[in-house]
Amino acid sequence: MLCSFESASFRTHTEPTTCVRMAREEETPTNFEHLLPPHWQTEVRGWVKDDVPSFDIGGLVVGDKQEEAHLFAKSPGTLAGVPFFNAVFKDLGCEVTWHFPEGTVLEPEAVDSRKIHVATVTGSARHILLGERTALNTLARASGVATAAREAVELGRRHGWHGYVAGTRKTTPGFRVVEKYALLVGGAATHRLDLSNMVMLKDNHIWSAGSITGAIQLARKAAGFSSKVEVECRTMEEATEAAEAQADIIMLDNMQPEELKSCASNLKSAYPHITVEASGGITLETMPQYFSPHVDVISRGSLTQGYGAVDFSLKIQRQS
Repeated sequence: MLCSFESASFRTHTEPTTCVRMAREEETPTNFEHLLPPHWQTEVRGWVKDDVPSFDIGGLVVGDKQEEAHLFAKSPGTLAGVPFFNAVFKDLGCEVTWHFPEGTVLEPEAVDSRKIHVATVTGSARHILLGERTALNTLARASGVATAAREAVELGRRHGWHGYVAGTRKTTPGFRVVEKYALLVGGAATHRLDLSNMVMLKDNHIWSAGSITGAIQLARKAAGFSSKVEVECRTMEEATEAAEAQADIIMLDNMQPEELKSCASNLKSAYPHITVEASGGITLETMPQYFSPHVDVISRGSLTQGYGAVDFSLKIQRQS
């Protein structure tokens, strides 16, 4: 899935085509920037302010001379986080030109230089360097999430699995919007965005409420028809109780693959309308063991928690 955008210009670049590939070219490009909440640009300004709370002595050294800086990708990954990168430099009066669309899979090891010229930033030297680290940090982490998401989604497709790969609420405080956005660019589902987005009754809720049935009934009374109710279950007995109490989604948590698939099959046979989710310590290596026609969702907290950042650098071009 590719993501087009309107907040920065885009032009074709001359890097060899072997260094990039488009994921799922048959899909229609989607501008996920339109999903972002109204306050997201304010948050970006706060990141820049956090990095420069007082004097910018480096900015004094370089001054307002107009410069051109090249953004290079130096490790493989899926490009994500473009709107946030753009917002940093737009607020500083700089212009960003992207040479590849968001969602492109970058493969710098395929070129002799081992780096790909991804974008060009123009503006005053002090403003480019003022925004450099904030913009790079955001882009690197967003691309890391999208890369992990893309790998998981493509693994499912190679195995012919029909379901969703999803993130979880295991996001970085203050950085949730970026990480959830990057999941979408990588082709994964976001799962619930926050505590208010969907009702999820986990083991602590059940233990405190006293029973699965009682917890679901009270949750449904408050949520009405507009929110789905998901229940975390550890056994077939718990899953059956949740289904009988009209749960919409049943998460089979921390089960061994064969036990989980058997439970999912029994649930779908008895309650075909139920969405079945597999979760709990599932890794890229163990994911294929959980693929089943009866499992609709596989969620992995590591997509937004244990990801590795893609390596980017921003270099002002030396004048001859």
